[in-house]
Amino acid sequence: MEEPTITILLLGDEGCGKSTFLSRISQGRQYLQSQAPITLLKDTDQPFCFDIRTRTRQYRFEFYDTSSPENWRLLRPNLVIVCYDISQRLSLINLQRVWNRELRSAFVRSDTLPVLVLGLKRDLRSEDDPNGIVYPQEGYRVAQEMRADRYIECSAVTGELMVEAFTDIYSTALKTTTQDGGQSEGGCTIM
Repeated sequence: MEEPTITILLLGDEGCGKSTFLSRISQGRQYLQSQAPITLLKDTDQPFCFDIRTRTRQYRFEFYDTSSPENWRLLRPNLVIVCYDISQRLSLINLQRVWNRELRSAFVRSDTLPVLVLGLKRDLRSEDDPNGIVYPQEGYRVAQEMRADRYIECSAVTGELMVEAFTDIYSTALKTTTQDGGQSEGGCTIM
């Protein structure tokens, strides 16, 4: 039996941490919480493919990052993850003004497409600079305004909340293979 392929697209500003996030998960579950150095994946290596086995079946996850395929708008993803850098307020503003609009215009079925908002670089959130950083409640509010299904934060560098973030992405992605799909009914939830 052929393994189902789940296509996941990461949208977000250049430098917000998408490649580091993908590099961390590419090393396997045992490294998700690790602070061990990681080898960064190259944008030209896309799609980043991972075979994931559940109790009953094996799935192929194909992750695409907007920085490489110039024709990412032609993809038909099962799940979209809109990313921003927690330590840069401008990154959140771009998520609202640029990436949300890109998402809605690029995908006709954007009303039924599951969308997650992922705050990256959680390790750089510092109380010393309250003007530039984004607190969880603010990121969550923006995710709700975007009508995203989930809001997640993590740090790929330190491994903080990586297991939880990956588990949430994984479970949402697997739901896209069911008849009900991966979109939540009740609006955005925080993970």
